[in-house]
Amino acid sequence: MASLRVLCQVELPSGTLRFWDGSGGPLIGSDGEVYRACVLTEDALAQIEAAINAEAFTLSLVLSGIREMESNAIWADYQAGDVVGSPFRVLIQRCDDYDQPTGSPIVKFTGTISNLNFVDSASDTGISSTIQVDVANRFTLRSVSNGAVLSDVDQRARAKILNPSAPDDRFCERIPGLKDRTIRWPNW
Repeated sequence: MASLRVLCQVELPSGTLRFWDGSGGPLIGSDGEVYRACVLTEDALAQIEAAINAEAFTLSLVLSGIREMESNAIWADYQAGDVVGSPFRVLIQRCDDYDQPTGSPIVKFTGTISNLNFVDSASDTGISSTIQVDVANRFTLRSVSNGAVLSDVDQRARAKILNPSAPDDRFCERIPGLKDRTIRWPNW
């Protein structure tokens, strides 16, 4: 029976880190990239689903079971102040009946790291790191600190920064005209 794998990819200054939700050894993607095993909590999987369905614009993940080497790389970048703003992607990988990747992974959520918290615990088997990653996508930028949404002028300026080659963004200008429209569905 075919299955899906949830993959996470973080572009840090020290290099790219790749994780997959599960236990066991590394997962070799169809493109040859190595994804290390980590464990996402049930809460994290529900938040990923909400982010994929565009129901959430921030994502808070708890990654546990991360190897010491990856944890040290993240910590070094964190201490240097280079982690916040790093690109973070959630991908879905289809697998065949033998849990081998088929095709390329599909990007389902892209954002930037807005906060990072470390919790390390030691046992007789070694040190286990748990990292809470808060990720915000571009829709977070549509609201301002007081809770109000961006004005038409702000939206146009922000759209020019995000996509300079696109035509002028007229989204905020067109929305007020839709309040008097009637939506008829289905239209036979």
